[in-house]
Amino acid sequence: MTRPDLTLAREFDAALAWWQAAGVDCDFVDDATAWLADPDLHGAGEGAAAARPAGHAQGEPPVAGLRQGARLAPPAPAPQTHRRDLLGESPPSDCAAFHDWWLSAPALGTTGAFPRIAARGRAGAALMVLVPHPEADDRDQLLSGPQGRLLGNILAAMGLDDSATYIASALPCHTPMADLPSLAAGGMDAVTAHHIGLVAPARLLVFGTGLAPMLGLTGEQPLREINYIGGNVPVMSCETLDALMDSPRLKARFWRRWMEWSATI
Repeated sequence: MTRPDLTLAREFDAALAWWQAAGVDCDFVDDATAWLADPDLHGAGEGAAAARPAGHAQGEPPVAGLRQGARLAPPAPAPQTHRRDLLGESPPSDCAAFHDWWLSAPALGTTGAFPRIAARGRAGAALMVLVPHPEADDRDQLLSGPQGRLLGNILAAMGLDDSATYIASALPCHTPMADLPSLAAGGMDAVTAHHIGLVAPARLLVFGTGLAPMLGLTGEQPLREINYIGGNVPVMSCETLDALMDSPRLKARFWRRWMEWSATI
């Protein structure tokens, strides 16, 4: 049996096929490379070297799709979120009025794919629970599905019943992949703050670290308390109920944090 001639082209194809079979289809380097450097800014040899990616020898072709010497257009500015006064000149003055407004206010601008679901509980509750949005199957009651059952078990283990808790969502409808920072910047953070002020709970438990912008937090430091007219409320935030359902490790961490936090307030 004759051995095939191993030409450079065949060796190159074989090497590429091996890496693709191994799942490697990208080239990574630690240092930035001037892929689109203008050759006019350098000498002829320097321009070619600047445009050549690190780790590639002279004579090797550049990555397909990038033209050496091409100018990179400046990035488009990020779109500015238009902030609106969603509460209007006469915001709801108590929880009952807020519930009615929550279910009917055109300013909230929901799409109608899922129904609006009001919060449940009474003002002055020992604990207010805030989640990002209702469950997909909620119709008459907030958190009526698996997340609600998990929350009910958590509250029972805490020694709290429905009369001692107020359960609310930051958005009125089930909203998959919600852009919470943009919604907060558009005015929903003020709605959330007003809602918390009306409830005036003794403590606030937030399920979803992505809700930080809704609570007025823009930095990386964890939120410890929220101030409102008439007082302030200690805050503990953690992962979403969905995440807790899928991870025993997160459940264990939640309980450790809860025991430490509740013992200090």
